[in-house]
Amino acid sequence: MNELHRSAVVADTHNDLLCAVVARPADRWAAFFREQWLPQLRAGGVDLQTLPVFVEDGYRPEGALRRTLRMVEAAHRLAEGNDDEVALCRDGHEIDEVLASGRIALVLALESAPGVGEDVELLETLFRLGVRVASLAHFGRTALADGSGEDATGGRLTRAGVAALAEMERLGMLFDVSHLGRAGVEHVLEASSRPVIATHSAARALFDHHRNLDDEQIRGIAERGGVVCVNFFAPYLHAVDFTVDRLVDHLEHVVSVAGIAQVGLGPDFIKEVLADTTPPCCEVAFVEGVRADAYLPGLEGPAGLPLVTEALLSRGWPEADVVAVLGENVRRLYRAELGRAG
Repeated sequence: MNELHRSAVVADTHNDLLCAVVARPADRWAAFFREQWLPQLRAGGVDLQTLPVFVEDGYRPEGALRRTLRMVEAAHRLAEGNDDEVALCRDGHEIDEVLASGRIALVLALESAPGVGEDVELLETLFRLGVRVASLAHFGRTALADGSGEDATGGRLTRAGVAALAEMERLGMLFDVSHLGRAGVEHVLEASSRPVIATHSAARALFDHHRNLDDEQIRGIAERGGVVCVNFFAPYLHAVDFTVDRLVDHLEHVVSVAGIAQVGLGPDFIKEVLADTTPPCCEVAFVEGVRADAYLPGLEGPAGLPLVTEALLSRGWPEADVVAVLGENVRRLYRAELGRAG
């Protein structure tokens, strides 16, 4: 592993590994994480890992809250069962303590929050359970907002969504704009009084896909002190050239718009998660019309993260800039915002 990569704080703001963990029997959650995911995180030098709670369509709407709570419980059990290696963190102070001990700091997040619906008061319940980051939509429409797949509607946050944003800011839960529709991102940037994050979004200027952020959105997030964490999912980076160079292109573009202090990594590693949670069949899986089996060579999972450092250095990035994007920017944002009551 590159020495700079090893010495830097590496923060991954989106890895759906909880979906794979919770697919196992509950008494295997901690052991499965230790056997299957911990070695990969260590090989990739990951120090700060955000764990999204993603609820599949089959659980929505009736089973969404139960599924959410089960995944939150899985996160607590895998942390408690591996407390020599990882710990769930609720604020920047806890993150600093865990990193100083040589362990991996874990942060719980909600992806689209279908278990909350219009019952915004449940955000406080989930906050009590350790959730510190949340988004309000995935690809489609929720009770709180429209996802990016609904851009044609021009939908902004609903009244409940506006209340959810206010509640998150009161609690100290960081708002995640990834997956939110274009008008929704604009609405959040108008209404928010605190920094926000995009946990896994690439640059629309380089590849015109609704999941990516345009320059105005990127600039707006940066101007409010937030961080844009670039997605590694190959079909959101380029139509055919699935290479690490294309990822670096997106990183460089976002830096050119947002500034070096407002950019991070949001890999969205899903190859192993999909293999673990979907039955084998003869057809290629598609997600919103995009092939789900296309990945950047060597970056199919967290063990490949040192390749990003090598690629940035080969492009002539100063070491201080590489360290900032690898994780210091996210660490600074988390330190300032997580758990800080508004």
